[in-house]
Amino acid sequence: MATVSLKSIKKLYPNTEGKKKKKGEEPEKKHNLQITDEGVLAVQDFNLEIADKEFVVLVGPSGCGKSTTLRMIAGLEEISGGELYIDGKLMNDVAPKDRDIAMVFQNYALYPHMTVYENMAFSLKLKKTPKEEIDRKVKEAAQILDITEYLDRKPKALSGGQRQRVAIGRAIVRDPKVFLMDEPLSNLDAKLRNQMRAEIIKLRSRIDTTFIYVTHDQTEAMTLGDRIVIMKDGVIQQVGTPQEVFNHPANAFVAGFIGMPQMNFYDAELVREADGKYAVNLENAHVVLSDEKQANLKAHDVAPQSITLGVRPEHIMLAGSGTQMIHGVVDVSEMMGSAVHLHLRACGRDTIIIVQTMDLQGENNVDFGIGQPIEFTFGGNVAHVFSKETGRNLEF
Repeated sequence: MATVSLKSIKKLYPNTEGKKKKKGEEPEKKHNLQITDEGVLAVQDFNLEIADKEFVVLVGPSGCGKSTTLRMIAGLEEISGGELYIDGKLMNDVAPKDRDIAMVFQNYALYPHMTVYENMAFSLKLKKTPKEEIDRKVKEAAQILDITEYLDRKPKALSGGQRQRVAIGRAIVRDPKVFLMDEPLSNLDAKLRNQMRAEIIKLRSRIDTTFIYVTHDQTEAMTLGDRIVIMKDGVIQQVGTPQEVFNHPANAFVAGFIGMPQMNFYDAELVREADGKYAVNLENAHVVLSDEKQANLKAHDVAPQSITLGVRPEHIMLAGSGTQMIHGVVDVSEMMGSAVHLHLRACGRDTIIIVQTMDLQGENNVDFGIGQPIEFTFGGNVAHVFSKETGRNLEF
């Protein structure tokens, strides 16, 4: 097993156009990535310490640099700057085959002319591993993944989920120090993704190695990772446990990316009352923030200012008419079984509210028509205050 350390890692794709910028001209951005005189910066100043046997998930939108980072760890992409250590050893110039890692790809990458057994045994045969050991390792991995009955089949005779199990099994038999997974579930349908997520969680407890997992699906990140690394434009935005990044997002991007449906954002005012307490004003609502948020804002001596206010859909409360309520009108009502997702227009922004279909007494709560006026509010413990200029969470 192994620790992985990434220190100031950078990936630069050289500029092949030979176009030079005029002196003093600002670096341009293309597809949200910075372009310098040298080329496109796909990953910038990436610093991360991964503990032995930890499961770390890199998550972010397409093109944010997460797969590029994984490929640099694997040795499939050259590192332009910084240092990569696996188990304390510098790996920048070590060939992929000598890094003692195994990688599972998005498209399975199985040999179509080989059986499942042959696919799983192939890398061990290349190493000239004894036949008895190959047989033992393949059968052990097949048992762990519940694919023993498919060992004599070829990939074309398997479902997508079974093929992905084979790809994982091929990696397991190598007994690697580090297990790399690049969006392994993205080609599966929703039901299979849920099943395979559960299988990966079980697998992790059985083989007990270091996992680095890449996905754009925040549900996968939240359910699988010990820690999540959220990336945007090649830069780490926040590192933390799933609960930390959900409850205490470092900026508006993280707040909007983590959580489904995404957080509602409004233009609001952060004010201080006569007793020094912080509150937010949004339309008619005046909400005093919780003691924890008071302490955080006071510790940073945050001044009253115009802010971006964030409130998650599940934290909004419907209420009867009153002077302290926020007003909206229902545009769309989506029945999701145990809950209804109401899409409103409120405070000049699109707003989503999650309403449970049954109250505590078992009475049906669902009676929302298109165009129906709605009044709602929120508590001071669930309000997130972000800088209008930088998007930074003002509590931290």
